[in-house]
Amino acid sequence: MAVHEYKCPCCSGALAFDSTVQKLKCPFCDTEFEVEAVKAYDEDLQNEGTDNLDWNTDAGTQWTEDEATGLRSYICQSCGGEIVGDQYTAATECPFCGNHAIIMQQFSGALKPDYVIPFKLNKEAAKAEYVKHLKGKFLLPKVFKDENHIDEIKGIYVPFWLFDSNADADIRFRATRTRTWSDSNYNYVQTSYFSVYRAGYIAYDHVPVDGSTRMPDDLMESVEPYNFAEAVDFQTAYLSGYFADKYDVSAEDSIGRANERIKTSTEDAFRETVKGYVTVTPEYSSVRLHDGKTKYAFYPVWLLNTTYKGEKFTFAMNGQTGKFVGNLPTDKGKFWKFAALFTVIAGAVIYGGMWLAQLL
Repeated sequence: MAVHEYKCPCCSGALAFDSTVQKLKCPFCDTEFEVEAVKAYDEDLQNEGTDNLDWNTDAGTQWTEDEATGLRSYICQSCGGEIVGDQYTAATECPFCGNHAIIMQQFSGALKPDYVIPFKLNKEAAKAEYVKHLKGKFLLPKVFKDENHIDEIKGIYVPFWLFDSNADADIRFRATRTRTWSDSNYNYVQTSYFSVYRAGYIAYDHVPVDGSTRMPDDLMESVEPYNFAEAVDFQTAYLSGYFADKYDVSAEDSIGRANERIKTSTEDAFRETVKGYVTVTPEYSSVRLHDGKTKYAFYPVWLLNTTYKGEKFTFAMNGQTGKFVGNLPTDKGKFWKFAALFTVIAGAVIYGGMWLAQLL
């Protein structure tokens, strides 16, 4: 299978994309190159003649069908080591020499992304945000903070389907207003009911839907938004030094999620225009989409995994903006102590209020 690496024109080391300077950088001689320049240089190299070094070996036995399912094997062109991954691996690094490799064959049979948002934040930034995420969490177990270590941290380009559409909508709400007053005998509450109608038009650009079943939708949506203004036309050079996931949810199968997001956003936007009422409840909603278009893009995400008492915790950071999300464990002992203290304080306040009322 074809493995492609971008070589440094100066020392022939394997180049990696540096998110800090937004250029390809050689880790050996520290020379920096513009992506376009390296691409042109690499195309020139591809046109040169290559050696034919085929080997014929009968060593080993064939994988069984069950063993072979889901596995892929690649040969590193820098050290000759074997790189093993699953069928969705598109970019990886050699575990022997550390050189970064882009597995071109993994893009065959699938669509090439239209856009990519390059990483702007590096691994150290992700670690720093993780430490910041732990601070100020009162119910976080102390041992988790003191003894916790990151099991795994990796930068990965996640496949997203981007949906553009125009939405026309008609929405009717049931709303209420209340008026209260009292006399010497009674307290009165008057409730008035209204039917509020809204109609309008909203344009949506680049609504993202995660195209990988290996990435939880709620986690990926939590690190949004991305600034699509910084997206560039896709080039494999941006994958150097990072992992890349290959979509296994088609654009057609993502339409339902896109429709759900657009419909909810439209209803929320129209709801924000209904003001001056105590309650507002949607009664009828009709959202109609037209001029819909779909694009395919890679978005940068840092994933961090850690284990606490046998349970795996996954955190994610937006590789462009630095937004960090992830659930944390709760110290049950602290929780119940806090709950008991709150109950005592609340009881004292209620008792004190009743005592003052009797005095008055």
